[in-house]
This record gives sequence, structure tokens and C-alpha cells, in this order.
Amino acid sequence: MRILIVSDAWHPQVNGVVRTLNTTRQELEALGHTVEIIGPDRFRTVPMPTYPEIRLALAAGRRLARLIAGFHPDAIHIATEGPLGFAARRYCLRHGLPFTTAYHTRFPEYIRDRAPVPLALSYAVVRRFHAPAHAVMVATQTIEDDLRRRGFSNIRRWSRGVDTALFRPGDKDFLDAPRPISMYVGRVAVEKNLEDFLSLDLPGTKFVVGDGPQLAELRQRFPQVRFVGAKHGEELARHYAAADVFVFPSRTDTFGLVLLEALASGVPVAAYPVPGPLDVIDGSGVGVLDEDLGRAVRGALGIDPAACRDYALRFSWRASAQQFLDNLRPFH
Repeated sequence: MRILIVSDAWHPQVNGVVRTLNTTRQELEALGHTVEIIGPDRFRTVPMPTYPEIRLALAAGRRLARLIAGFHPDAIHIATEGPLGFAARRYCLRHGLPFTTAYHTRFPEYIRDRAPVPLALSYAVVRRFHAPAHAVMVATQTIEDDLRRRGFSNIRRWSRGVDTALFRPGDKDFLDAPRPISMYVGRVAVEKNLEDFLSLDLPGTKFVVGDGPQLAELRQRFPQVRFVGAKHGEELARHYAAADVFVFPSRTDTFGLVLLEALASGVPVAAYPVPGPLDVIDGSGVGVLDEDLGRAVRGALGIDPAACRDYALRFSWRASAQQFLDNLRPFH
């Protein structure tokens, strides 16, 4: 099958959506399918307000239509609710083509953190975007339940996996710093709620691995924290493995791939009891969820690293890709 994915989140961006789409494409191609991903890199772009690292496609409609028609897809998936996502949606509706969508990001909360826009208004726009989709793919039961309460329908599960060959237990001495090491990996942006982690009174050393629009501000405000920038591949894996606890302060993620990457590295998780952590961690014994994040960190430090690794081994990208495939609506 020829599968077309349209996404406003794509290389050179570094985030969970990009990693999910890239890995899903690899798995689908291994299953014998042809996959094309159309992202902003093919269009004239402008920086996103408040987040210049993300580029938004400009006037994409006609060029996107030519790219879609030229690929001759058998199925279309729209990954994001951005300019490309809306343009692909218009194309599909105009030509009577079924399509699927995904709810990767709690976009209304993302907007609320940056502008005084009521959640009800943002959710109305997002709900309208997804309404014509054959299936709206979500990663967890908690997000599914929340969207159903908000009037979304046609919801299907699309879980996530982890590369357990890359992310694995390793040398703790890779990082030379007072122990225990509490680590965050991800975007350094307001929606990640990093200040809750950085302001904690914890023993040892805090590390932040990642880049984003808040990096300069937070580096200045929290000089005792080790901000090491974005890391990739083996270097990222070595940072994970060297930590003693992974701290996830976000309250708005729909899943949190970094949770699985930390667990695969033998590192327990401390987080708030919110969607994402609740679905991945709750009841598993490999992390602590608490509204007192400092208490969660202290509790997680006592968890057996081997149990974390064993738990992560249950998550397969091949199973995730098969779910994605089953949710698609081919034209013929």
C-alpha cells in the first residue's frame, strides 16, 4: 500500500511526533509498504510565534495538492492540526477521499499556556478539524476518555514503542556530577512545565537534555542546573543511562516517548498523575506519580533499575505500526 502522511512536525524538528512518524515509517516499510511524509521542509516557511525553532508552511495548498496527486496514495493520514494539516484536510474533503488523523499534542492547552484563549474555543476548533476523519488516533486510554467527554468520535488506539537496542542500561560514570542525578529530556518550552522540576530542592544534580525557546531564560535563572543541549542517537542514550531518576514535569503530553526511553535505560520515572504518565507508569511499579513532584523523585530513587528495563521491553514499535496500519482507510 502507498501511504501518505502529512505533518507540520517533521525534520529538522526534534520531538516525540517526529520520532513517532519516522519510526512508524521505518516499520511500515519493513512490512512492505511505501510511505511518503510531507512536512514543512518542502515549503516556504515562517517561524512559529513564541517558538521560532518550529517552522510553519506558508500558502501550502496548491503545492501540497500537486505533491499528493503525484504520489498516488492508497491512504492518507494527517498527523497535525497545523497549516499543512488543514490544507491536506481541505484537499481530502474536496476530492472525497477518506483520511485519518492523530491527536499527538494537547493543542488547546498548548495555546492556553501562550495566549489568553479559552480552552472551550480551542477545543471547538480542534474537534471540528478531526470530525470528518475516518479515525482519530490517540496513544492512551486517558486521552481517549478525555476527548470523548469533549465530543470527539471515531477514536482508535495507536500506542507507542521504544528502541530497546539503542536505549539500554549503561555506564553511570558517563556523567561526572554529584549523585543522585535527576534528569529531564525533551523540549525546553513553557508547556513542559520545567520550572516545577528545576525549582525542587533535591540532593545531587539536575540535568536538562534538550533545546527550546526557554533555554536561555532557564539557564540564567537556574545556574546550578546542568543544561547540556539537545543530544541524539548514542549520545542521548548514554545520558539517559547515566541518570538515577527521570523527572517528567509536563501536565499536557498525550503520551511521553521519553518515559519509555528512560525506562528502557533502566531509569525509574517521577511524574505528576496526569494523562501520559498515568497510562504508561501507573500501577507498574517502575515510577512514582505524585502531585508532590519532589516526593515522587525521592520515591522513584528506590526502584529497581532492572524492573524498569523489563517493563520497557513490553513495548514494540512493530505492534504500534500494525495498529496504525489497521486504523487507516484505504481508498479502494
